Amino acid sequence: MTVVNADALLPAPNPRQLLDPDGQPSDPGATLPPAEVLLDLYRRMVVGRRFDSQATALTKQGRLAVYPSARGQEACQIGSVVAMADRDWLFPTYRDSMAMVSRGINPVEVLTLLRGDWHCGYDPYLYRTATQCTPLATNTLHAVGLAHAARLAGEDTVAVVLVGDGATSEGDTHEALNIAAVWQAPVVFLVQNNGYAISVPLSKQTRAAHLADKGVGYGMPGVLIDGNDAAMVHTAMTEAIERARAGGGPTLIEALTYRIEAHTNADDASRYRSDSEVAEWLARDPIERLEKYLLSQGILDQDEQRLVTAEAEAKAERLRAALNADATLDPAEIFSHVYTEPTANLRSQAGQLAAELEAS
Repeated sequence: MTVVNADALLPAPNPRQLLDPDGQPSDPGATLPPAEVLLDLYRRMVVGRRFDSQATALTKQGRLAVYPSARGQEACQIGSVVAMADRDWLFPTYRDSMAMVSRGINPVEVLTLLRGDWHCGYDPYLYRTATQCTPLATNTLHAVGLAHAARLAGEDTVAVVLVGDGATSEGDTHEALNIAAVWQAPVVFLVQNNGYAISVPLSKQTRAAHLADKGVGYGMPGVLIDGNDAAMVHTAMTEAIERARAGGGPTLIEALTYRIEAHTNADDASRYRSDSEVAEWLARDPIERLEKYLLSQGILDQDEQRLVTAEAEAKAERLRAALNADATLDPAEIFSHVYTEPTANLRSQAGQLAAELEAS
């Protein structure tokens, strides 16, 4: 029987941090990611936030059926994706659109599902990104299955699964964490703890001091980090991914962050949280934190800031133009990409639809 050193799996009592909210190094002796990585994180976060605000506006204009904003969680989404290799797989939730855009998926394709047309909107195999998970926590099991299968096939692949704190209350997450540890599957679980499962605060979901503490119960390391510190997210994710790739098994990372906007455009967040609470977290803005550090170190200047802002605006303009154009839809396309070989029932249904279209 393998004996696991439980103490070695426990997270530090306080969230790990590299940059404080003022953009100053928390520990002058700590090693930060290289300057080019930090600059890349900053650029992607600025672009991601502008994408997010544009998607929110398009929803208000009726161009999207629904949109779950991730404003405030940029460090989690961008820091995790930048740490991944192209050969790795991302398993996102409905709130991780910024991560998907940063992964290289066309923003229009990212929003296609939320627009209400065409399957998931993009080719998962092309981008090595699973379909966005709307049911809480089902992506955790999918990630473990893919990672285990990839290892059996001799592939050097790590699966990164993104979930919120609400997903940790689901049985699927328990099963995924348990079997990932049993199999020592190359998976990294990043819990973006934004404080609420829709309107339910974390205090009503668990009695655990931290979600990262739960890792020891499964036999995997738990890591607690400041989720608004992009440098820290990237560092923690890089460490966990390298550990998984080397055969060290899964890691559970809890990133403390906050959802600035409502759960979705259909939610009234004022019913369950105060303006003062939101203001407190606005002061911990992840983009401003990294920006202050980069400016203080001479890594970023005003010219570069303008270029990044211009890039973000140009991408938002292209997204706006694409989604403001009415889509040309082929109803028969709903039967495409369901099975490699369509079943008899599917062929029959496709035939019925074709006949109805012909008669109309």
